[in-house]
This record gives sequence, C-alpha cells and structure tokens, in this order.
Amino acid sequence: MSVNKADPLMSGDRKDSEHSDISRTEVEESRLTSEKGLDEGQKKRLEASAKLENPLAGLSPEQLAQRGEDFCKQHGLTDEEDIRAFRLGAMIAGNMNKYDTVDGLTDREKEVLEREITHKWSNPRMLYAVITICSLCAAVQGMDETVINGAQIFFKDQFGIGDPNSQRDSWLLGLVNSAPYIASAFIGSWLTEPLNNRFGRRGTIFISCFIAAAACFWQAFTNTWWHMFIARFALGFGIGPKAATTPAECSPPKLRGALVMQWQMWTAFGVLLGYVADLAFYEVPDLSGIDGLNWRLMMGSALIPAVIVVALVFFTPESPRWYLTKNRYMDAYNSIRQLRYERVQAARDLFYMDALLQIENETMVGKQNKFKEIFTIRRNRNAAIASEIVMYMQQFCGVNAIAYYSTQIFLDSDFSEKSALAASLGFGAINFLFAIPAFYTIDTFGRRNLLLTTFPLMSLFLFYTGFSFYIPAGTARVANVALGIYLYGIVYSPGEGPVPFTYSAEAYPLYIRSFGMSLATATTWFFNAVISLTWPSLVQAWTNAGAFSWYAAWNIVGFIAVLLFLPETKEKTLEELDAVFDVPLHSIMQYGIAQTGYFWGHVILRRDMEPPKPPTSASTLEYTETQFTKEQHHDATARV
Repeated sequence: MSVNKADPLMSGDRKDSEHSDISRTEVEESRLTSEKGLDEGQKKRLEASAKLENPLAGLSPEQLAQRGEDFCKQHGLTDEEDIRAFRLGAMIAGNMNKYDTVDGLTDREKEVLEREITHKWSNPRMLYAVITICSLCAAVQGMDETVINGAQIFFKDQFGIGDPNSQRDSWLLGLVNSAPYIASAFIGSWLTEPLNNRFGRRGTIFISCFIAAAACFWQAFTNTWWHMFIARFALGFGIGPKAATTPAECSPPKLRGALVMQWQMWTAFGVLLGYVADLAFYEVPDLSGIDGLNWRLMMGSALIPAVIVVALVFFTPESPRWYLTKNRYMDAYNSIRQLRYERVQAARDLFYMDALLQIENETMVGKQNKFKEIFTIRRNRNAAIASEIVMYMQQFCGVNAIAYYSTQIFLDSDFSEKSALAASLGFGAINFLFAIPAFYTIDTFGRRNLLLTTFPLMSLFLFYTGFSFYIPAGTARVANVALGIYLYGIVYSPGEGPVPFTYSAEAYPLYIRSFGMSLATATTWFFNAVISLTWPSLVQAWTNAGAFSWYAAWNIVGFIAVLLFLPETKEKTLEELDAVFDVPLHSIMQYGIAQTGYFWGHVILRRDMEPPKPPTSASTLEYTETQFTKEQHHDATARV
C-alpha cells in the first residue's frame, strides 16, 4: 500500500524502513528534482491515487487507535470487545502487512491474520455463500448467452427467418440473437449505478436475476421473430446490471482479483450449461397444440440458475460498503462480522472501508471531468487505449461468433443436427476447462505475453477452420472444422478470455477506475452485439470460409495492436503502473518494434542479445518513490 513517506505509519518501522538511510537533505533534493518533470496537475493526480490506495497514510499507531475508538463512539458501538477490536483493527488497517507489530492481539487473532496471507482461500462459510451467489450469477449470464445456439436451428424456420440465401432473414436472425447485448450496451449496463445505490448489491442481483428468469420464461412462449426480439431485449436488462454487480468488495483484498477471474470461469461454465440444455431437449417431441416444444424448453431452461439466485440471494449478507454509504454503520458491522472469523478482522476492514469512502468523496471527480481526463491526460489516455484494445478484441477475436452460432456452423460443415449440438457441447467443455489454468498463467506469463502468444495461434486456427470448408463434404471436413474450433477454444480460454477485465481494472489509476471500467464494459457489450448481429449476414455474403478468415485477420490486427500499444502490468505496483503508462505513445510503440527485433535475433537466429527495456516515466516514478512508500507486495489481486 502507498503511505506518506514523510511520516512513517508505524513508529517501530522507522529503523527498519528501506529509506531510513536517506537523509532529509537527500530526500528533499530528490523530491525537487522529480518535481521539475511534473506539473501541478500530474502531482495532484498521483497524490489522489496514493490517498485512495491508503487513506490512512501518515497516521501514527496512537492516532489510528484513537480514531478506532472515536468510530465506535460516533456510531453507537458500546460493547467493550467491539471497542477493543476497532482500536486494534484501526492500527492494523494503517499497515496491513505489519499486523505482527501491533501489541494486544491474542494468539487466535494472530493465527487468523497469518492465515489470511498464507491460506487466502481459508474464509468463513458465509463468505463462500457470497462467492457461490457470484458464481451462479456468472452461470446465469453464460447460460442466457448460449441456449439460443441450439434453439435457433428450430425456431428460425417456425418464425419464417430461416432462408440461408435471404439477406432479410440473415439480418433478422442476427437481430434476434443480438437483442440482449444491444439492451445491455445502451441501457442495462448504465442502470448498474442507480440500481446499486437504491437497492444495494443483493437487491440489484435479485432484480436482474428476476428479470432474466422472467425473460427466459417469456422467450419460451413466443411465436414470431419480433416477439422473440422483444423478449430477448428485455433479457438485456437482466444481464447488464448483474454483470457489473459482483460481491468482490465483501472479500479480503487478497481474494478480490481471484473473484474477477472466477466470474470469467463461471460464465464459461454457464456457457457449457447452455449447450447441455440444447442437447438434453433436442429429442423432445411436440405435444398437441404446441409447436417447437424442444426449442421452447431450451430457451426456458436458462431460468433455472436465475431462480436459484433469486431464492438464495437474501440469505447472504448485504455489502457492508453499501450500508456505509447509507450511514447504517451497525448494519455494516453486523454484515462484515458474518464474513470474517474474528472481530478484529471485521473492525479492520470496516474502518478501512469507511476511511476509503471519505477519501473518495474528497477526491471525487465529476463525470464530465472524468470523461475529459481519460482523453486529455496522457497517463489515462494510454490506459484507455490499452483497455479498449483488449475489450474490443475480446469480441473481434471471433469467440462469440462460435459461442452463439456453433451449432449452425457444424451443420454447415455436414454434421447431423444431434452431432452438431454434441460438437457445440464439446466446445463449451473446452472453453470451461481451459479457463481454469488462467488462475496460474495470467500472473506467471503476464498479460502482454499471453496475448502476444495466443493471438497468432487464434488467427492460425480460425484460418484452418475456414479453409476446412473447402474440403469436399464428408468425414474429413467434419473432423477438420471441429479440430480447428476446438484448438481455437484451447488458446482463447487462458488468454483473451480472462485478460481483458483483469487488465482494464489494473490499467486505470484508482481515482478514475470506476468510470474507466464502465467504458470498458460498455465497449465489450456493444461489440458483442455487433458480432451476434452480423455473423449470419457475413456467412451469407462470404460463406463460412470468408467469415472465419475475416476474424482470423482481426486476430493479426489484435497481435499488432498489443505489440505496439499494450504495456505489461504483471507484478507492477501502483507507482510503477503510473510510470509505465505515463510515457509518450511512440515510446511504447518503439518498445514493441524493438521487442520484435529481439525475438527475431535472439529466439530465431540464436544471437546473444540484450532484451529491450520497457519505457517508464522517470519523473513519475521518482516522484512517487520520494513522496510515498511503495507497496509492500506485487499482488495484483489486491488492486482489482
């Protein structure tokens, strides 16, 4: 965490401080030197990010203990055990990496605090109930997205939009498929903030899942394409807010990034469930007076996980942070008590949340200014460019064309209907299983390296799939199309699958991150809609070979964009991230070109060469190093 350097947080740390051997004169000279390279606006933004990273910077243990007691007095916490917990918790909150220097902790409390570091997945059952709800919400989203994959091969003929040679039918089929993503991009996602403010996290999840369940039920009773479009458009109101409302803020810092990864993994699981439902209901016969019972059951089945969430969500505690925003401090404390083993943990995290909320209000930038600062401040602009590239490419790498239309793709390659549904299920299983290693690969190989490795492979496998359609109809074409799609899924899942949301959350400075992530989310939903809308027309105009080649080419564009515009964020502290993004764009591009030369010379030609060094802003890094103590660890999950 970033703490004010001029006033160390723990008096016992002064002798051990990594900067203790620097005299005041040296510090002052270094500060003045670094300030020459920064204007006042840059310094204010760096200080805002530093305050948001540690709102308790500069307070001594005695001051923190007193603030903990004052917190109890102000908010009606009179129990002696609670007062003790807040006194000790406030001191720990000041420097969470130095809890062992705080006197007065019991052996049990020390053991629990130690296990937070050594066993980050060791938490109370209620916290895992919250995580389960989060995972089910992700599964709801994934299943909503893919049940239509198999259902559309039946309802498009029933609705009169099934002629593959009709431009009208191709566009209408794409419109029906894209309806929820259009609603999410333009309306649903922007309802997140007002719904959360009014109804809380549980309320928002309840409302969005209730809408999703009702829309899925509605879809099963439609009889025209425009009726299905309206029902699916309504589904978008259930997808958008839910996708942006996750209970990560209830979790210990070490788990927050992991929960972002969990969302991606369990969305992939929901995608798999959608394919399972399609195959399970395929052979259901029509009953008297009911045409298309099989596809109606497919579409309606997606309500099952949504109903489970609706039934269970209010058995979990509300977000303590939301209670704090409503000045319901006792409710906030009771809520977080259920999510922590010891009172001192709950007091520490609640005290820190409250301090952070106060700093957020003090450093609040208006929406208009946030929009302006994203594009006018170099550090923010570079982060926005990088974030938008990965979010855009998450769609234009072509994955959702396969996710939404794989059954039709397999039919076009000469599969039978049942075999096409089974092959789609295979793609869903691969997508889920190969998302699991992302927990390891994303922090081992780095975000940039993962993308630079997987984009060329995704391009290769999409070209392979597309060219396989030139093979004469038969077993060979069937096998090669399936192989190409499966290999593509294997390299997508640990790369462009989990990286975009993690990267976007890291790239923006803290004071503007929420707005940046809103922009990133809107981008991915909008281009999701574009993909699902245009794929049938693309196939009708260019055939499957041309459509797959189109997205294969976009993966080459993605590789070049990552090479030239994406700095690495792996194991970077907040101060280092400021320095990495606060450089001229041409410097980032030059590094990418130099990295290409190094790869060719060292890896291909086996020459002894020094790798190029990533560009950083020396003045930004020097200023943060002289003004603030650097984070004590490189755990990116604490920042997501």
